[in-house]
Amino acid sequence: MKWRCTWCGKPHAENDPPCDNCGHNTFEEAVVREGDEPTVSPTETVDTGTTYVWQCPNCGRQHVRNNPPCSRCGNPDLKKTEQTYDDVARDLETPSWLEVARPYAPILVVFAVVAALFATGIVPLSIIPGVGAPSPPDAPGEGTEAAGIDLEATEREVHERLEADRAADESRTYDNDLAAYAEYLNRALVAIEYDDASPAQVTPSDFGVDCQRDPIVGQAEPTLTLSDYDDEAALADAVADALQSSDSLGGADRTAEGIDIHVVDESVYVFYAAC
Repeated sequence: MKWRCTWCGKPHAENDPPCDNCGHNTFEEAVVREGDEPTVSPTETVDTGTTYVWQCPNCGRQHVRNNPPCSRCGNPDLKKTEQTYDDVARDLETPSWLEVARPYAPILVVFAVVAALFATGIVPLSIIPGVGAPSPPDAPGEGTEAAGIDLEATEREVHERLEADRAADESRTYDNDLAAYAEYLNRALVAIEYDDASPAQVTPSDFGVDCQRDPIVGQAEPTLTLSDYDDEAALADAVADALQSSDSLGGADRTAEGIDIHVVDESVYVFYAAC
């Protein structure tokens, strides 16, 4: 009577496992008489015995059959070893979130640094296209300092001059967002006059200003000449007088204002905005 391997089905003359084809350790009779088939319940398990594999002693690659050379490294010898499933249990272990996140740590650090720069205002959101206030148009001249006069400091002094002449119930705060809106419009007018440019249209809301009514905007006339003034105080007095005389300030129903001063070839351009 012949025997066969219960794993790969190879016939053997004797019941002498393991199988020399696959290394399995259980044989069965090759001929089974009718009525002798063992029945196994679907919920039962069958002990198939120890399973052997043929392992390369050089690289560790496991083979189902003793069929050298090694398919990985070409070693001519294979060693018969008992197959275990420790590596399967190890592969099924769930890694911690730290292990998963470790390869992405540099990206997370860069993201955190960029977020901190935006949150602290070191890098303005306006550098991102479509985010933040529109950048002022390119225009000739200077908007921060000219002939040794600090134009941004002068803008604040102009506000103080205007406040000094107002009644208490007509007071207006200085709003940096309105000042940015005035700067955009002032540079746009300069760019149109000198470079024949076509700047995009903007509204106060583009700069984060929530005007409850139509904003007051206007340019001081006549244009002043920078060389006529020695310092910020003298220039602020002249700008405040020009705004008041040009009727650019509007009525008493406004609570915030912004001012921009831009100088091109000694000409002082002043723009005013209020909400």
